[in-house]
Formats: sequence, C-alpha cells, structure tokens
Amino acid sequence: MYKIAIIEDDLNIRNELAQFLNKNGYEALLFDNFEDIVASVLNANPHLILLDLNLPVFDGYYICREIRKVSEVPIMIVTSKTSEIDELMSMNLGADDFVSKPYNLQILLARIERLIMRVYKNQTSNILYLGECVLDISKNTFQYQQQTIELTKNEFRILHCLIKRKNEIVSRDEIMSDMWDGDLFVDDNTLTVNINRLRKKLEGIGLDELIQTKRGLGYIVYETL
Repeated sequence: MYKIAIIEDDLNIRNELAQFLNKNGYEALLFDNFEDIVASVLNANPHLILLDLNLPVFDGYYICREIRKVSEVPIMIVTSKTSEIDELMSMNLGADDFVSKPYNLQILLARIERLIMRVYKNQTSNILYLGECVLDISKNTFQYQQQTIELTKNEFRILHCLIKRKNEIVSRDEIMSDMWDGDLFVDDNTLTVNINRLRKKLEGIGLDELIQTKRGLGYIVYETL
C-alpha cells in the first residue's frame, strides 16, 4: 500500500482527502503540527506528498525546497494559487506536479496514480511491503525499522510466499511447493529446519511473532505488526 502524506492546514480539506485516498487503496498520512513539518514528513517515509502552498509557520515553497534537499520523494502541489508564476516556482523547487483548487477528486486520483506509476513502476516488482517491513526481492533481504537481515534462498522463498498471501493461512504443502527448485526435493523436515532458522533471524530484529503457526493448517503473517 502506497503512503501519501497530506500537508494541508484546512481541516475539512485534509480529512476529506484522507478519507478519499484511504477508500481508494492508499494510506493517508496526516500532520497537524507545522513547527517541524519537514522532519515529521520525512520520518513517515511516504511514497508521495500532497503539498499546499499556503501554510502556517512555513509556506509550501520552503517545505518543498527543504524536502528536495534530502529526498526524491514525488511532490504534488495542491493549492488555491493558480498563477503561472506559482506553478513555475513550484517546478523549479523540485515539485513533480501542480494541481489548482478546487479540483475534481477523480481527476486528482488519476494524476496521483500516474505519478506513482511513473516513479515506482520499475521498483514495485522488486519490493514487497508488510506494514513497516520491506522484503527486497533483488537483494534477498528483509528490513524492519532500519534493521536488515540477509536471507538464504529457502528462507527468502518461505517469507516471500507468506507475504504474498499476507493475512491468509498458507499450508506447509503450499510453501514446500513454492520452495521447489528444479530437481531439489524439499521435504517436511527441510521446511521445519528453514522455518526455525528464519524465525531466529526475525527474533534478532524484534519480530518474534511475525510468522504465526496455525496448528494443523499452516502459517500466517499479518499486515499489521
């Protein structure tokens, strides 16, 4: 699920936009303290930022410039300012798109989707998300809160299989089938050994309960940690 940060001081607009984004498959991140807004947004690690220009404490131009100094996260300006100068200044400061208020929600959604696809289309196939966890398919690594563990081929396949079907119980037979590699025979004992090794690695980064056993049925990982 892509996370979208909404930097908007109008409470009604902020809540309406958040509800709309959540309803359409995104996770809206809201902020109401503008004193340290740049650090707060960057710490939330969003995939895209919707940024108003007219804000308390710091205006959107300043926020855009400061974020762009340290991050390439896509920024979409959403503002009541409509002049070409405002749009030009926003783009020169590193914004990726400029939308004037009032806007049509469906058109805004289409522009958000287009921007996300443009930026992340070559990355999403290599990344699986589970809450705050990231499984990097290209590197065989698993990350949680800035802690990274390296996975063996079998450990990776187990975790990949479970995360692909998060919130569902996956049987041992299904996992073994997923681990099958050419002529390599994966039996019940091999699965047990690899599950135990994987759990030890996960315990080392504070995820003792990530892989849960459903006795007689299989295993499950949940989206919310």
